[in-house]
Amino acid sequence: METYQLAELSIMRGEETTKLLFAKAQLYVVTDTGYRLWYIEIDGMSQTALLHDFEESADLRVELTGATAGGRALAGTGFLHPNTAHHAANIRGDGELPGF
Repeated sequence: METYQLAELSIMRGEETTKLLFAKAQLYVVTDTGYRLWYIEIDGMSQTALLHDFEESADLRVELTGATAGGRALAGTGFLHPNTAHHAANIRGDGELPGF
């Protein structure tokens, strides 16, 4: 498993792009018997209205862009799962994450 600290992360849902505000976010890339999957854990999110919106929505799909703390760009598609009570969220990757 590879782990990357994220410096910035934005999501696009429909026509709206939102820069996520967080205390800590990490990208995990897992390779298991030739298959790769990825996910992002986000902690310390101050955007509670956004988390509530995802709690009430049936559509969790987002397009995302961002950068690691080392300056490596990332872009992909995933599903945002909010945890409003803990000011956190996870994004489960859908498909490849080019470059990782």
